[in-house]
Amino acid sequence: MTLEFTRDGEVATLVFARPEKKNAISHEMWSGIPDVVARVESDPDLKVLLITGAGGDFSAGADIGEFRTLRSTGDGAATYDKAVEGAVTALSGMRKPSVAMIRGTCIGGGCQLSVACDFRFAAPDARFGITPAKLGIVYDFLSTKQLVSLIGPAHARYFLLSGQLIDAARAREIGLVNDVFGALEDEVSSFVATLCSRSQASIRGMNRIIEKILAGQTNSDSEVDTIRSAAVHGEDYAEGVAAFLERRPPSFTYR
Repeated sequence: MTLEFTRDGEVATLVFARPEKKNAISHEMWSGIPDVVARVESDPDLKVLLITGAGGDFSAGADIGEFRTLRSTGDGAATYDKAVEGAVTALSGMRKPSVAMIRGTCIGGGCQLSVACDFRFAAPDARFGITPAKLGIVYDFLSTKQLVSLIGPAHARYFLLSGQLIDAARAREIGLVNDVFGALEDEVSSFVATLCSRSQASIRGMNRIIEKILAGQTNSDSEVDTIRSAAVHGEDYAEGVAAFLERRPPSFTYR
């Protein structure tokens, strides 16, 4: 499979584990990502999914070596693309936060998966690119929409139409990554700990509302009203207010 899943307390970690191929993502790996997401989402003891690559790279993208066999016909391409879109859909639809920790190469499908995460943090040596125009491929609708929503149409066109790579500093400038850190692992660990300390009722509810906005919704609806009402009547709200008034850190219990 070459997807490595570990857990440490409230944090799950998914590692692309093919360092000899710069963590190129095989069809089997694409197909396995939704199962990892479902596992994290269904486990009440897990609060955050951290995604990274083994060795010095995040991922060089899809394993192009498979294309001549698995993506050589219309039906084969449709089957392969269904696995890719399933992975992106699962990751971007998570209620629990997902964090991409990026070193080295983050290209093609690797960049595609990082964009599907809630947060992206990079090392100074990270390089980014999405290169369908180098392969004669048309990028899928969902991932194109996510990229445009994240960095805007002008930068998205540059990425998709030119296939050029950018460095970590430029990625931060255009909003592709949240930040760039020399001490990447320490900074990401600190941020993940912060997420774990916050109200999970708030985090999951707001993630759902953001998802609806990105899908084109412009007004509130009954689901949003229900989410907000449940929060007000929940234990986390009572604990958050009490902790603020008592000048102490809150101890949230929502799972």
